[in-house]
Amino acid sequence: MKVYTKILLWCFGTLVLSLVAFIGVSVYVSMRNMEHGSMAPRMNALLLEQGMDALAHGGKPALAAHMQSVQKHLSGEHYFTDAAGRDLVTGEDRSSLLTAALPNSNRPSRYHDRMLGMATSPDGKYHFIAVFDNLFDISQYLPYYILILAAIAFLCWLLATNLASPLRALARAVDRFGAGDLSVRVNSTRKDEIGEVGRAFDRMAERIATLLTAERRLLQDISHELRSPLARLSFAAELSLTAADRGAAVARLKKEIARLTDLVGGLIQVTRAEGDPAANNSESLRLDDLLAEVVEDCQVEGEARGCGIALAPPPGITMRADREVLRRAIENVLRNAVRYTPGGTAVDVALEVTADTARISIRDYGPGVPEDLLPRIFQPFFRVDDSRDTATGGVGLGLAIASRSIGLHHGKLNAENVQPGLKVWIELPLAEPRAS
Repeated sequence: MKVYTKILLWCFGTLVLSLVAFIGVSVYVSMRNMEHGSMAPRMNALLLEQGMDALAHGGKPALAAHMQSVQKHLSGEHYFTDAAGRDLVTGEDRSSLLTAALPNSNRPSRYHDRMLGMATSPDGKYHFIAVFDNLFDISQYLPYYILILAAIAFLCWLLATNLASPLRALARAVDRFGAGDLSVRVNSTRKDEIGEVGRAFDRMAERIATLLTAERRLLQDISHELRSPLARLSFAAELSLTAADRGAAVARLKKEIARLTDLVGGLIQVTRAEGDPAANNSESLRLDDLLAEVVEDCQVEGEARGCGIALAPPPGITMRADREVLRRAIENVLRNAVRYTPGGTAVDVALEVTADTARISIRDYGPGVPEDLLPRIFQPFFRVDDSRDTATGGVGLGLAIASRSIGLHHGKLNAENVQPGLKVWIELPLAEPRAS
């Protein structure tokens, strides 16, 4: 059974039970009031005394005038009889009413489908009889009950629609998303739990769409990147069989194999960086010591290119991180800076610490990056050189790997052009206080 139907049935069932209970209580209270709290018995006794007084002082004409006044001002039918039940105004026989009535009782008796009350004089000579309709006649109030029922039913329908409609919309969005429409979103503006579910779906859909789009783009880039080194590797293999200088041919073959190995290694590193964060080996480490170690490892490459690496004395700082993943991230950024800084200059490296953040800055003095391409330098396989020639740099994975590795540590990686060169910022949240 659908939620919409369930809500309607529960609402209508509750409404019907409430209506039955309300009518039952109303009838019960009405009857109790008539039996114990009604003014009718005392009113009947008063009208009896007035009738006896009118009869004694003015005879039947005065009694008739009195009864006419009573009939005019009170609902129902009223009679003034003698002990035998003869109407003293009209002369009709009202003995059947005497038989049905309970004399001088606070409880009215039933007379056919009506109620009957009677007051009797102390000497038993006279009776005042009142015949009136039931004080609570459900047929009189039925239109009002129907109106209330219709109003509440309308409100129940609005409630069911308000709850079921967004759930149906969410179900349709899930079906469309499952069928491959990655752009579908709920865009709920509700402030309740249903709205939270819709917004949670939107966040999930956005994340999945981003991952799938990145995966497709990554597969396209991989196919593009592997095509060239595989072709060169095949050519080098053929050349090694026929070349006069076998040593040079073998060296070329090894060079292409090394390039392909670097590419595959970079892809594996990206995959690991985007894997389960819980699988990372987090440990307490000195960030300043790790930075000095990376700078020392990259000095050889810098010297080979005719440039140096200048590390400002870093403050001592302790934090928790995956040592190998963080080391590779810093190394990738630093090697990228060494690759593009011109000879005779030095790459500037500095570590700054605030109350809750460690900030590593790495600046080269190269040509920088066009402003419109800055947001893309952390994407896999992106290179500023459109020719995609690895002679101008790596395979375009270094900064992408660094970005993902820093993200695993809940940090940020940003870049900005300086004059001259490019400066890359690595911001890491501190899990432990500064070392003394």
